[in-house]
This record gives sequence, structure tokens and C-alpha cells, in this order.
Amino acid sequence: MAGKGTPATALLQKQKVTHTVHTYDHDPRAESFGLEAVEALGLEPGRVFKTLVADVDGKLVVGVVPVTGQLDLKALAAAAGGKKAKMADPAAAQRATGYVLGGISPLGHRSRLPVVLDGSALGYPTMFCSGGRRGLEVELDPAELVRLTGAVVAGIAAG
Repeated sequence: MAGKGTPATALLQKQKVTHTVHTYDHDPRAESFGLEAVEALGLEPGRVFKTLVADVDGKLVVGVVPVTGQLDLKALAAAAGGKKAKMADPAAAQRATGYVLGGISPLGHRSRLPVVLDGSALGYPTMFCSGGRRGLEVELDPAELVRLTGAVVAGIAAG
């Protein structure tokens, strides 16, 4: 990993959080970054989570949901204490997090953003999420993700 760290992996190391880094060769033609990770790493799809940035009443909020589902914007808005949510402008999401689309991690954002984690994550001893770039997943205890991000845990996945 020397020279290949990201703000997410640096945060995990600094906080001495037990985690495992998993890398794979990202295919630029992949239509779903999360499902690509599932296939490339041979993982159970329910344990792999995607990080999505939404605009809730004019403020950016991060939703972390299983790659097999969709983000329920209404549920995200409620969990974040807002009324209405829509997907964030991609450029705004990249600016606020410091990551490129397909590589946005729930950890190590450029600007501190509220995080909402789908409750299904707590059903697993470890979960996988983006490590901060395409082709990089980190495996960690979901309770550690909640602790590090101050995440609210709620049912925000649909489908």
C-alpha cells in the first residue's frame, strides 16, 4: 500500500482501527462499481456497501447502502432530520468528499459530512465499503464506521 493510501485508509490507520484493504483491477467499462467489487473479490453482495451523496434540504448528506439496493431518498431525508432529498450534483459530491465518483468512501472526507448507514450493515461482523478510489475496498466492523463518522443508523435502503 505504500504510496497508494487514501484519506480513508490514513484515517483508519491513525485511529488504529482493525481493517483489511482489498484491491482489484477496476474495469473502466463496469456499470456498477459496487457489483464490480463483489465479483472481483468474490464477496457476499449484502456485505458490500456503496457510498452515495445526496442533497437534503440544501445540505450534503452521505448515505451508505448495500450495493444490491437503492438509496431511499425519503428515508435518508428523515434520518438526517430533513424533509426532502435528491441525489447531489456529482461535481459537488466530489468537491465535498475529495473523492471521484465510484471511489467515494464514507471515511476521510475533505469536508465533514453527516453520514447515514443502512441498518443492515450491523447484521454482519464486518462490512466492505470504498477505500477512497475505484478498485479499493476496506473491510471493517460496521460499529467502527459508525464511531468514526458519527453515523446515524437507519433503514435507508430500498429494493
